[in-house]
Amino acid sequence: MTVQARMPNPAGLLPDAVKAINLLYKAAHSAGVPTGTLELVHLRASQINGCGACVDSGARSARKAGETEERLFAVAAWRETPYFTDAERAALALAEAATRLADRADPVSDEVWAEAARHFDEKQLAAVVLWVATTNFFNRLNATTRQPAPQNWG
Repeated sequence: MTVQARMPNPAGLLPDAVKAINLLYKAAHSAGVPTGTLELVHLRASQINGCGACVDSGARSARKAGETEERLFAVAAWRETPYFTDAERAALALAEAATRLADRADPVSDEVWAEAARHFDEKQLAAVVLWVATTNFFNRLNATTRQPAPQNWG
């Protein structure tokens, strides 16, 4: 099956949006959170949202950043595998909670937040939260307009 985009990516049609996205990317990646952790967070949120273009590009980007196939294959089942550090697990739990906001009355529990705060300082937490929100933004653009995988975003 070939997926046909409904339209070109909306962000690409609006030059100011591309500038804003690039600034969000730069901000999230400048707070000292390991690139691999941000890649895993992006991949997991994209899996939850069913964004094929972001799952594909996220896995490729993570591999390029040094992630192993073993870890990439296990992201969807990170709780049941031994491949992730405690800090990565905390970031993945935060990413899942922040992506599934409507699933619970208290979407991001104090327990999830406290565990993330144990591993990341306030600036780093801000970066993880910003990156999850940015990923969810990407996912919504791509899923709504049916952007196919693979993409060539640079």
